Amino acid sequence: MAEIDLRAARHDDIPAITAIYRPAVISGTASFELEPPSGDEMRRRYEAIIGGGFPYFAAERQGVVVGYGYANAFRPRPAYRFSVENSIYVAPDHQGQGVGRALLTALIEACTAQGFRQMIAVIGDSGQRASIGLHRSLGFTFTGTMHSVGFKHGRWLDTVMMQRTLGDGDRTPPPDAPSRAR
Repeated sequence: MAEIDLRAARHDDIPAITAIYRPAVISGTASFELEPPSGDEMRRRYEAIIGGGFPYFAAERQGVVVGYGYANAFRPRPAYRFSVENSIYVAPDHQGQGVGRALLTALIEACTAQGFRQMIAVIGDSGQRASIGLHRSLGFTFTGTMHSVGFKHGRWLDTVMMQRTLGDGDRTPPPDAPSRAR
């Protein structure tokens, strides 16, 4: 099996990224979108993530993009600024071959280096055993299930929440936290 090469995603990866995401929307439950976004929309999303200073990686095998992953703000309010949400998508014919693990590992390392303290996984559908297992194997813990919050493919879908501490986590205050007299 060919080696997995990780690198920062580029604008010229957007067609491959769009093609990888499409089956996840059309036939999968990892994404709760119902219609695959256009290449222009995927480019807009990419630019917003990169513009926000978050990491976005492409995984290649023999020069072909076979997966991608990025971190983004977990929630928009300022108090959440040290928490990120991860997203990983792998081409169907490359799933189960270490691509997702390589991408998630790189995201954990990059987000830790950037000073983020928590990484959140919002996993579409409690039946996503591979994704849940991957996150668990990389130190994520189960934080809860939101039952029947999505409806896709004629059925109700759960959302599984998992979380991983990055760096010091909550053991120390963030660098910009004002000191409080006690």
